[in-house]
Amino acid sequence: MDAPVIVVGAGPAGMMLAGELRLAGVAVVVLERLERRTGESRGLGFTARTLETFDQRGILARFGDIERSTLGHFGGLPLDFGVLDGACQAAKTVPQSVTETHLEEWATGLGADIRRGHEVLALREDEDGVEVEVRGPDGVHSLRAAWLVGCDGGRSTVRKAAGFDFPGTAATMEMYLADIKGIELEPRMIGETLPGGMVMVGPLPGGTTRIVVCERGTPPRRREAPPSFEEVAAAWQRLTGEDISAAEPVWVSAFGDAARQVTEYRRGRVLLAGDAAHIHLPAGGQGMNTGIQDAVNLGWKLAAVVRGRAPLALLDTYHGERHPVGRRLLMNTRAQGLLFLSGAEVQPLRDSLRELMAYEDVARHLAAMVTGLEITYDVGAGGHPLLGRRMPGLELDGPGGRTSATALLRPARGVLLDLADNPRLRRRAAAWGDRVDIVTARPSGPSGGEPADDTTALLIRPDGYVAWAAPGSHHDLPMALERWFGPA
Repeated sequence: MDAPVIVVGAGPAGMMLAGELRLAGVAVVVLERLERRTGESRGLGFTARTLETFDQRGILARFGDIERSTLGHFGGLPLDFGVLDGACQAAKTVPQSVTETHLEEWATGLGADIRRGHEVLALREDEDGVEVEVRGPDGVHSLRAAWLVGCDGGRSTVRKAAGFDFPGTAATMEMYLADIKGIELEPRMIGETLPGGMVMVGPLPGGTTRIVVCERGTPPRRREAPPSFEEVAAAWQRLTGEDISAAEPVWVSAFGDAARQVTEYRRGRVLLAGDAAHIHLPAGGQGMNTGIQDAVNLGWKLAAVVRGRAPLALLDTYHGERHPVGRRLLMNTRAQGLLFLSGAEVQPLRDSLRELMAYEDVARHLAAMVTGLEITYDVGAGGHPLLGRRMPGLELDGPGGRTSATALLRPARGVLLDLADNPRLRRRAAAWGDRVDIVTARPSGPSGGEPADDTTALLIRPDGYVAWAAPGSHHDLPMALERWFGPA
């Protein structure tokens, strides 16, 4: 074996997965077709859940001071994320190129082997592993791994070569995206619906402006190269009457509204994450964030199987948990596309939804959907409100002083949080001490109806989701530990 795991694709999902595997002590080779990072801004910012995840891994500090906001939208209708809890702010203007840079530095700092200029041509799987044919700087050669993960985007070579089914709907329209300099435009942060389509304008760092142009009735094209800026400027003028042809284009691209998802996230020893597993309209920047969350869900599970600590059944939960998330992602982005990109015939629907969004329950539901904070995994029966849900950034006082649930997750290990100083609980979990940190602490500050109030213990998975709680879980603690962390 050249490595236990080969990851194909060095975008955000691939880099996040590589870092997660290295935190768990698993060697990983990342193969990337491009010789260097593109530097293109692409996806902008992070959802609230990705901000939390980066903080749980100590990555967030690498970004320095970033602009955060509770203001968002659903299909172009304003939506205040402030209806959720205190962790609901999102990062707004961080270009994907910056995210990729920090994730790559993090992963390589942990020892990930990143090989740029290496294109996967074919693969062959057998019962013991996967062999990939690779064209690199020194010619064509083969590499072998026990597991292969495709994080290689919407046109994934791994997905095609491994024979994954990728059903869905083809694109019905084409939209333009451009980052430009040298011109001032009125901000249209959540977009503006016009008689002939939709336009969006937002500032980026360094005096750059991001514009999106959707001219209704524009058929999709199979392009071998990006559109010219002249095409973008002409469409902009037809929609707005404004002439932007004198602007300096920094980056120009086109995208469509195709919506597809693989029927399975794992086939044998080949797995998919990110855009390789699901493509959709980029509404609200959810795609990159969902791909990062795919990687965080998969990393610790794959590492546990590679190291022989957990059975394959744990790896099966990757599809079981993330496929429904991807399916829901396609649903909400298609709904937003209909609201945002359709003509006057949809205005009654927009007006009706705007009225409904004035109700806090409706606003909270939609905000949780697009931020990733609604996700609930099936971890077993029970009535505790945190079961299967993300662990809040609870501040804690312990024998070592002040800490937090966020800080305890930095090593990407399981955490058993003993909130009642219960020696019997700690003894029952001691046999899993090589993979679960057992921490005795109490919430700091006064209680006030928080989800952890009246809770005596919590078992938190490495991805930050609560797998067991007392009181409130129907399973006992050893059963939960064995299910998620393998036999003692």
